[in-house]
Parts: sequence; structure tokens; C-alpha cells
Amino acid sequence: MKRFGATKRLGALLCGCVITWAGGAWAEPAHGIAMYGDPALPPDFVSLPYANPDAPKGGRIVTGEVGGFDSLNPHIRKGRVPWQLRFLAYESLMGRSYDEPFTLYGLLAESVEADPDGLWVEYTLRPEARFSDGSPVTVEDVLWSYETLGTVGHPRYLGAWTQVASAEAVGERSLRFTFVEPNRELALIMGMRPVLKKAQWEGKDFAESGLNEIPITSAPYVIDSFEPGRFLTLRRDPDYWGADVPYRRGTQNLDEIRMEFFGDAGVMFEAFKGGLITTIRETNAAKWDQQYDFPAIQSGEMVKSIIPHERPSGIIGFAMNTRDGDFADWRVRSAMIHAFNFELMNNTLNGGEEPRATSYFSNSVLGMRDGPAEGRVAELLAPFAETLIPGTLEGYNLPVSDGSEANRRNIRKALRLMEEAGYTIEEGVMTRPDGTPMTFEILVSQGSSEVQSMINIYAKALERLGIEITTATVDSAQYRERTDSYDFDMTYYRRGLSLSPGNEQRLYWGADGVETPGTRNWMGIADPAVEAMIDAMLSSASHEEYVAAVRALDRVLTAGRYVIPIWYSPVSRIAHDADLTYPETLPAYGDFIGFQPDVWWSKSAGN
Repeated sequence: MKRFGATKRLGALLCGCVITWAGGAWAEPAHGIAMYGDPALPPDFVSLPYANPDAPKGGRIVTGEVGGFDSLNPHIRKGRVPWQLRFLAYESLMGRSYDEPFTLYGLLAESVEADPDGLWVEYTLRPEARFSDGSPVTVEDVLWSYETLGTVGHPRYLGAWTQVASAEAVGERSLRFTFVEPNRELALIMGMRPVLKKAQWEGKDFAESGLNEIPITSAPYVIDSFEPGRFLTLRRDPDYWGADVPYRRGTQNLDEIRMEFFGDAGVMFEAFKGGLITTIRETNAAKWDQQYDFPAIQSGEMVKSIIPHERPSGIIGFAMNTRDGDFADWRVRSAMIHAFNFELMNNTLNGGEEPRATSYFSNSVLGMRDGPAEGRVAELLAPFAETLIPGTLEGYNLPVSDGSEANRRNIRKALRLMEEAGYTIEEGVMTRPDGTPMTFEILVSQGSSEVQSMINIYAKALERLGIEITTATVDSAQYRERTDSYDFDMTYYRRGLSLSPGNEQRLYWGADGVETPGTRNWMGIADPAVEAMIDAMLSSASHEEYVAAVRALDRVLTAGRYVIPIWYSPVSRIAHDADLTYPETLPAYGDFIGFQPDVWWSKSAGN
């Protein structure tokens, strides 16, 4: 089994950061931009440190996806789109380094210059940048793309655009964004927007999803063929303009990326065993240990790779909708967490191998610390002391069971919490203060067999509280429609988080998401303390202040008990064709290697 250790540069990068915003990297045009300090790579860097610049070109990879698609536009709310298109079929002005939080390097842009106070940022396009039809990428294309995405695009683009006071050309290949107020992260955010070809969309409704418009992009891959709901193939553009750009050397090596779509995960696994797909990401530790011993693995035709990472756990589990109903009361939410027998589920489904996500940023330096809030974290939270949910300041830990099905201690605690919230048991039925039986529905997307297994165990535990639940299993389109409109009581929720959280936190937890459809705030969080911690994070004047603000935010979110957390994996488990490989030097975001084939290559290519 292939296993490599993650890089240890991350701690030094984070702990050694000192803001030098007014320093050289921010005072004049530069090859890259770092919010804290200078970019680690020099202007003449050859390639990203985790890419192999000598990797051969050629070969193919076939991935599997559960679900289907009915659109090729990943930049709007409507439609179901293969998630890879957003990352593989489009390019931006700057590119992220997965080894450096808050650092970008030039891609479509040859240079970037930012105001020391965070009032504006200016980019200069590379003269050689081209779309896949051979036409040049122009300032007009960039300005149109940003305005379109910021007004009729997906909600993830809208918030940042409201903070732009003006966007204008300042030269034949240069453009400037001026911000409504100082915001240093916006210089990086503006560099990460996808750039589209304006002429392709003239006279068309960009906000309408569909399959008729094959995107013309500047990316290394273009859409080659597809059949809705069954497969989509990307091919590497032999005339790709940026093959010699340092950021791209050693990346996008495979000639073909084919995505096969399946009705459920079980069928997809059988397809991998049969060789129809050539790679699969396994999220179940027990299955990895027990079911990956089939003939192709035994013969060496397929191999198992474990890829560690230092990424925050994010929050994974069952989100409770607090907009109205039972879950508006934190005591009820706490009772639901106590009734959720994590240890039993982990032992049953994972062999007990996976750790629990104990907070939103656990597994990282940004995660809240055990015990009472101290130092700057306590100071940031102090103005909200009277309204904070118990545990935020004092310290909050998830309940732990003895692993038995009875889970008596936590069930007793759950009953006490429900009683405190005004609920009573009448003839064995949990009864609301208004006298009606407490019931709720868990929304599930089709093909989520592991989620359903958890729900089955959870339902038996809730019976001990006198609560009967129902499950609504819907297709992916209905699931998206209902979660976009927050039409659920409880549902499975996964929100990945990075080592460089920023403005996107408003989309995740901001109060605007209580009513605005399509945000990531499925829980309906509306807490002034959350808003204040995000503000403190975005206005931090030092790295230490930034970390304190994120840790304070983590406390408010975790103690808010909005999600019943389950496990996360500190490694990526990837089984794949033995011909496919990746560099031994891994970035801090090691799981990036497992999610996208950016730096993979075929051993037999070029032979």
C-alpha cells in the first residue's frame, strides 16, 4: 500500500507569518500575492513544489460519481453540474497554492499589485493567454465575467461583488477593482473568479442552465463528449496556451478525464472492481479494510494509496434547521446530539477507526482549544457573554457514550434537556409544549446508503425519547431544490473548510442566509456573535489576531449545536489503476491530491 507523510512546512508557514502588507510584494506588480508575508516561491520558480515538472503527458483517468447532471454551467444555481467542471474546465487570473494558505500565483495574470490598505487590486493579463478557440483573453472578457457572476451567478460570487465599488480597464492588458471599504482578502478573492468568454454569451441568458452551450474556456481541458446522466469526457487541449506558465508545469498531465455516473455508491464500487472506472475515493474505513481485497488488487493491477493531510475537519453530520419548529431551541438541539450514539455508529460502520469532528476547524491550528476561552479569544467573545449559548465561554465538548446501544447516560441527559425546554413524555410519546407529538423528517438524497444506515441507528435511539422520525429520500435534483430553499427539518450536511477562511464564511454562517435561498447556511444561523467574529477575522491586523478570531468563531458555531457531528478522515483513501501515480512531495492540503487529478500522471505515457 502506498503511503506518504504530509509535508511539515505548514506549521512554520502559519506560525511564522507576519503581515508585511506594505512590503515589496504589495507595493509593486509581483508574480504572486500572499495575505501574510511574501509568497514562498520566487518570481523564477519552475513549478509548484508538489508538482512534477517532468511528468509525461498522456493517459487517461476514469472517475465515478453518484447522481447525474443536466447542465454544463457550474457558475449558476440552476441545474445539476459535474462538480469537477468548476475546477478543471475554467481558469482564473491567479491560482491557489495548496501548500500556502492565503497565497496565489499568476495564471491568466502575469502580475498583481495591491493597495497596502486593501482599497484596490490591479491585475495585468499575460499577452499569450488564449481561449480554446484561439481568441485572446481580454480585459473586456474579465470585466464582463466578474459583473455577470456577481449579479446573476451562483450565490458564492454575489457577496464579494457587492464590496466592489468599481471595476475598470487601466491599460490594454490591465484592470483594477476598487473596493467599497478596505478589505485585504478581496485582492485574493478577485483573483480566483473564473474568466469566461464574453462573446459566447451575447444574446443568451447566462442564468439558464442547460446542455446546449459547450463552454469556450482558457483551461487545459475542454469538454469532448457527454451523455446526460451517464458520462462526460474532458480532453486535454493540445494547443493549451499556458503549458509553460510556471504554475501549470507538471499539472494537467492526463490526456483524458472521463466521469461515469451511477445510481448509487454500491453500483459504482462494483464498476471499479470490474475495471469500468480507474479510481475511487473510499470514505468508509471499515470498507477500505474489508472489501478492497478483490482480484485486481491482489494482482497489482489496482493499488491502494493513503494520502494524509493537514486540512481542517470541516463540519460533517446532520444539520438541524433552526428557522422555526423544535430546533429553534438550543436545548432541543443538544438533546438530539446526546441521543446520537456516535461511538456505536462509528464502531458499527467504520470499525471505530475514524475520529469525530469535534469542532468546525478541528485537526488544525485554527480549531478552538479545550476548556474555557482565554486571552484574545475570551476578549473577542466578552461583549456577547449574556447571549452566548452555554458552553461557548466555559468550554464545550461533545457527549461521549459507552458504545452500547442503550446509551443510558446520554439518553437521561437528553430527557432532562427536553424537559427544560418544556417538552414532556405522555404515554410514551415526546410531547411539545403545545400538546402535539414531537416528530420530524430527515431529508436524504438517493444513493446515500451510509447516511441511511446512520439514520436507522439514530431512529432506534430517538424511540427511547418517545420521538418518531420519518425519512424523505429524494433524487439529487429535488434534494438540491429543497436544501436551497431550506425545506427540511434535518438533513445530512458536509461543509469543507480551509486553512485560509475568509469572506466565504458569511455565505456559510451569515444571517443573510436565513432567508436568502441557495446559501450554505442550511441551519439558519442568525447570531450577532458569529457576524462579529467573521468581522474580526477579516479585519485582523496580525496573524495572531486572525487565529484568535477563527478560534472564537469556531466556539460560537460548535457550542451553538447546529449540527450533529460525525467522523472525518485525516487521510484520503484512494484506490486506483497502478498505471496512475502522483508526486511523493505532498502539499499541506494532501486531500487535494485525492479530489482532483491535477498533478497525477500515467506511468506508461510517452512509452
